[in-house]
Amino acid sequence: MNRKHFLSFLITAGATTTVSKATSVVSDFSEKTSRIPPYLKKGDTIGITSPASFIDLENVQPAVQLIQSWGFNTKIGATIGKRDFILGGNDAERTEDLQLMLDDPNIKAIMCARGGYGIVRIIDQLDFTKFKRNPKWIIGFSDITLLHNHIYTNFGIASIHSKMCNSFPKVWPEALPIQIETILSIKQVINGEPVRYTAPYNSNNRNGRVEGTLVGGNLSLIETAAGTCSDIVTDGKILFLEDTEEQLYSLDRMLWNLKRSGKFDKLKGLIIGGFRLKPDPEGEEFSKTLQEIILEKIKEYDYPVCFDFPVGHQINNFALKCGAPHTLNIDQNGSSLTSI
Repeated sequence: MNRKHFLSFLITAGATTTVSKATSVVSDFSEKTSRIPPYLKKGDTIGITSPASFIDLENVQPAVQLIQSWGFNTKIGATIGKRDFILGGNDAERTEDLQLMLDDPNIKAIMCARGGYGIVRIIDQLDFTKFKRNPKWIIGFSDITLLHNHIYTNFGIASIHSKMCNSFPKVWPEALPIQIETILSIKQVINGEPVRYTAPYNSNNRNGRVEGTLVGGNLSLIETAAGTCSDIVTDGKILFLEDTEEQLYSLDRMLWNLKRSGKFDKLKGLIIGGFRLKPDPEGEEFSKTLQEIILEKIKEYDYPVCFDFPVGHQINNFALKCGAPHTLNIDQNGSSLTSI
């Protein structure tokens, strides 16, 4: 074989190997079944860390006190109170703190103190070897979406999409009923209690009843993970989406990304949670509403869809088990999502 043909062979073989490997990995991810971490019992310890944006000790105390009143112990991570500009400590500090909690067999769940930004900077430095052998609940939402989806995509392990420490009311007796209900939903889930959430009827809904594994979270973070090892496979899944402080054109762009990458093609069902919109500048308004943007992307599919589900950057943000089986039912009375 001459040099020219040899180099051509190497390039072709290398490209073939890469494509084959990627295809194999995606196939493996899509076939994973859910692994449910052990539910907690009284006396178990919940670690509190800040792997994304910063938070001080004072602002995690309401969560610490309430969690302890539930009968659990707490362990405050070294990142609580640390700050590196917007982050909860520098990358090395946040990685080390989360790693210690992932590896510690005495910690049975990890609650992220807040979201914001930062997980993408450390996700590839984390070692999940011990976590895979002894799974534990990871709790949080917003930026923590990347961590949820990375864990389920790579290891098939369920986690909890829910409010975090910065959302716990400072004075519990003065909290609104919906605040109390959503915070208590975290306790229900980590205790292994059955949960069922409902949403009112919306004229944009599509009726139907399906069973499937629940995946999803913050739309911006799902788009951020596209094409990486933290991407999610949505085939045969119930997908839920939420976001905040985005303009309509930006949401349209991100949803086109999901459509073009096939994430809407083979869904069992679609749940649209809270979308707190950033107003368009005067004179630069987008031509469609949020509902129109979403329905445009899924017009050729017939799976059930519900709007206004109580999840997202809003007060009615209930705890959901990502990577776990659920039943979604949508009819003329509204929507319900029930853990199986």
